[in-house]
Amino acid sequence: MAKPDSSRTQSAQDARSDRMLLAAYRQGDRASAELLVERTYEAVYAAAFKLCGDPATASDLTQEAYRKAWQSLHRFEGRSKVSTWLYRIVYTTFLNSTRTEGRETPLDDELARKVPSAARTPEELSGAAARAAATRQAVLRLPPDLKATVAAHFWGELPIAEIARDAGITPVAVRKRLKKALALLAAALEETRA
Repeated sequence: MAKPDSSRTQSAQDARSDRMLLAAYRQGDRASAELLVERTYEAVYAAAFKLCGDPATASDLTQEAYRKAWQSLHRFEGRSKVSTWLYRIVYTTFLNSTRTEGRETPLDDELARKVPSAARTPEELSGAAARAAATRQAVLRLPPDLKATVAAHFWGELPIAEIARDAGITPVAVRKRLKKALALLAAALEETRA
């Protein structure tokens, strides 16, 4: 008899534990909410940072996403993982912020000190940042269904099965969306190089 995949088993245990923490918070146990934030903060912040590319903005988006999560907790039915629910909130928060504000972040002295000073030249760092910005902009110009799928899979690091369940489609449809999105991104990025 085959042993169950330990990472899959751990993931299922984490999902159950997250739901138990939410249930305890609904009953008034504030420590449960703090523990849930502690367990999920790094992933939520990472997703926000991948979406916006700026540490300060990512921090603001993360805080806003948690605020919205606690306000809408009564609507969370538990059909997806808590991490998927939180990712969707941070993604929507990011989209709303880009609609309402022109987000440009100047490179101030504090942020400049955080730029890695490895053996890469300023030109290499600038080129990498420009490529990352061009890729981010190309993703944000995709049609909404493709943009959401790409962001969830690559920036939110959600598995295809979870994206499919959240979107109400099959894993095959998610893979088709990713394939189409990657083709569109390749074409868009090729145009920017020309």
